[in-house]
Amino acid sequence: MLRTVKGMTHDHDGPHEHDLGLSHDLPTLLNRRRALGLLTGAGLAAALAACSGSDSSGSPATTSTPASSSSSTGTTATVTDEVPEETGGPFPGDGSNGVNVLTESGVVRSDIRSSFAGASTTAQGVTAKLELTILDLNGSAVTPYEGAAVYVWHCDREGRYSMYDSQLAGENYLRGVQAADTDGKLAFTTIFPGAYSGRWPHIHFEVYKTAADAQKATGKLRTSQIALPEDACKLVYATSGYEQSSTNLAQTPLDGDMVFSDGHSLQMATVTGNVDDGMTIQLNVAV
Repeated sequence: MLRTVKGMTHDHDGPHEHDLGLSHDLPTLLNRRRALGLLTGAGLAAALAACSGSDSSGSPATTSTPASSSSSTGTTATVTDEVPEETGGPFPGDGSNGVNVLTESGVVRSDIRSSFAGASTTAQGVTAKLELTILDLNGSAVTPYEGAAVYVWHCDREGRYSMYDSQLAGENYLRGVQAADTDGKLAFTTIFPGAYSGRWPHIHFEVYKTAADAQKATGKLRTSQIALPEDACKLVYATSGYEQSSTNLAQTPLDGDMVFSDGHSLQMATVTGNVDDGMTIQLNVAV
């Protein structure tokens, strides 16, 4: 049996063109309490290693490449607790704040760079592969959550959200749903998100019991956000088109971000790769 969300509600992000309601959200977010009691047992450690790609010591597997052209950063920590409940922000596109992309035919897809269902614009930026492993955490037992579905959405290179920005009202790119395989794994092809003023670079996601539930926006297990490591962001933001993101990144430190300031160990992704061949973003998500 899955743990239930501990009294959290789905409010919206902080005050900005892309984040509204700071006075309402901030107290809730800063008062979250995470139970970080380490799970023990040789069987559990082996299961976590298999699911996370970690070695027997629990260190995440990463690829080291020259810093001038690539990045291998962040820490996909061994799962110690459920991923924290976070705000879905003002632009979820799940029907909770106006428009709903989840009911559109074709939303279950692996490549989310282009709009669909009658729209065709493709988001420009450094290619990124988002790889998630969804885990069912039940007491001291952790198992791959086969069939669990994840709805992902994030801003484009310019920091805009499709379906809500005035220039993108008819677009729905950088949004999609995927279901986990027998190992709890799923992946999206996307672009590396930009950074907009007031927020640390991040990716939004919702976890559902099944893809059918996701398309009906029912049976939601968790709403949360993925944090992106600083040196990977700097590497990407040095490329053409991300100039404003580079400026915005320096304005809001990770520890000052309204979502991640109270802790981000369970939300900080591992990022590897380079801007020419593409970045790979990885995170284990326990629910």
